[in-house]
Amino acid sequence: MIPVGRPLVGDEEIAAVTEVIRSGMLAQGAVVTAFEDEFAAYCGVQEAVGTNSGTAALHAVLLALGIKAGDEVIVPSFTFIATATAVSMCGATPVMVDVEMDTYTINPEEIAEHITPRTKAVIGVHLFGQSFDILPVAAICDEHDLFLVEDCAQAHGAQYNGEKVGGFGAAGCFSFYPTKNMTTGEGGMVTTNDPELAARVRRVINHGQSDKYLHTELGFNLRMSNLNAAIGRVQLAKLDGFNAQRQANAAYFNENLKCAGLSTPYCRDGSVHVYHQYVVEVGDDFVMDREAFMAYLREKEIGSAVHYPMPVHMQPLYRDSGNVVCPVSDALSSRVLSLPVHPGVRLSDCEYICNIINEVE
Repeated sequence: MIPVGRPLVGDEEIAAVTEVIRSGMLAQGAVVTAFEDEFAAYCGVQEAVGTNSGTAALHAVLLALGIKAGDEVIVPSFTFIATATAVSMCGATPVMVDVEMDTYTINPEEIAEHITPRTKAVIGVHLFGQSFDILPVAAICDEHDLFLVEDCAQAHGAQYNGEKVGGFGAAGCFSFYPTKNMTTGEGGMVTTNDPELAARVRRVINHGQSDKYLHTELGFNLRMSNLNAAIGRVQLAKLDGFNAQRQANAAYFNENLKCAGLSTPYCRDGSVHVYHQYVVEVGDDFVMDREAFMAYLREKEIGSAVHYPMPVHMQPLYRDSGNVVCPVSDALSSRVLSLPVHPGVRLSDCEYICNIINEVE
């Protein structure tokens, strides 16, 4: 089976973790600090703060920005649910808006229509490895004095107008889950050009400590460990190579998938897409429905997945939260399908996948 996702870890990661274990310093320490510095330099930002997950990164940033009960934060409905639940965990209300049909990312026009006096921030998601259209979203945020938070969980190394994501808004939030473009096993990272915000995030993730055993505010234990950071430092050094392989695989699919009713991904001008997922759309004129197509692929030993089968506004958690209308998100959830694109997919795998799909009847 060619899996739809798989982490690539090897002897270098094993050696790095072994070194940490032998040191006896397993929790947060110097290895985390080194990883933070290296990741900040990679993203071209002043500060980076390691966390124990991408969700924790979002939660900590929103708390550090002062998001609280009674506030509203605008989020896209077509995303992983953590984008919205991080808002709910602050006691605030996630306001779901629709996305663009071609990029699947947050629609700036929808943002403008949903701003109220309670709106305090917008979370834009760089989905599947492509940035959302940052300039118009940032302009809206500036006009209405809103914080812009970048959800970069799927976009390590992605670029918008020549600059890496993670430094455009008040903060960027990355995930290092095993299937992401790079991994730490579990983990996340906050990036920012605001040292004061970084300091607040550090307090939030470390029990509200401003100094050892001096707790000045309510905080949590959301820290990254040296074990995770050791893996992350090795993976970061490999990230550009991983992304290049994803892009090469995607380019092969774009060139060779020739099947009526199957649409390949769109890439916006000025974007560098890093293809966390290679997402096709199964149209009404395709020869079979999506579920039958997935079964066909499975029979041929090709993995696939649906990201995402239900938009956030239709999840049971949020379904009764208001009259949310997101027709594009609804439509995409019924049509999208992810094919294997990760760096473990070889050219021979790409050839096989294209041949199998092009032969579908």
